[in-house]
Amino acid sequence: MKNMLLKDAEERMKKSTEKISEEFSHMRTGRPSPAILEEIKVDYYGVPTPINQLATINVSEDRSLIIRPWEKNMLSHIEKAILASNLGLTPINDGNVVRLNFPIPTTEQREKWVKLSKEIAEKGKIAVRNIRRDVLKEAKEMEKNKEMTEDDLRRFEEELQKLTDKYVEEMDKLFEKKKKEIMEF
Repeated sequence: MKNMLLKDAEERMKKSTEKISEEFSHMRTGRPSPAILEEIKVDYYGVPTPINQLATINVSEDRSLIIRPWEKNMLSHIEKAILASNLGLTPINDGNVVRLNFPIPTTEQREKWVKLSKEIAEKGKIAVRNIRRDVLKEAKEMEKNKEMTEDDLRRFEEELQKLTDKYVEEMDKLFEKKKKEIMEF
């Protein structure tokens, strides 16, 4: 039973880490990345559809994303969706492709992004600690119901703390990686 609790805790902590990693990938950093467009939906004949299902998205060397729709009539729809998305980027429609230019971010902007990244990482750490708290509560309930001895509970707490520390450290690593990426310019 103890192992099941640990396994459950680890799975939940891993999911939290993956969620934070995903949030970081959608964050704007000044560097063009197709991942920034994943959440944007375009009205495709009445159906909200992700841009990457309507077009190819390429990163060009001049700090821009090139969105080449498979149907030319989708250019204006893609342009409108990007404008409505609050990305802070202005799409340029040249009749064949939509271009998103990424200006070099100011130091102030980068510091703001780092602060936002830190907040996201902190949310992840809080989620991991909440998982620890919930699982520990279950274990204490088991000990109370005589399903686990006091010594087993103590060992379980130690193992759970090691697991928690591992995933909190993982969150810190993700944050440091994102911070480095943001401050790279």
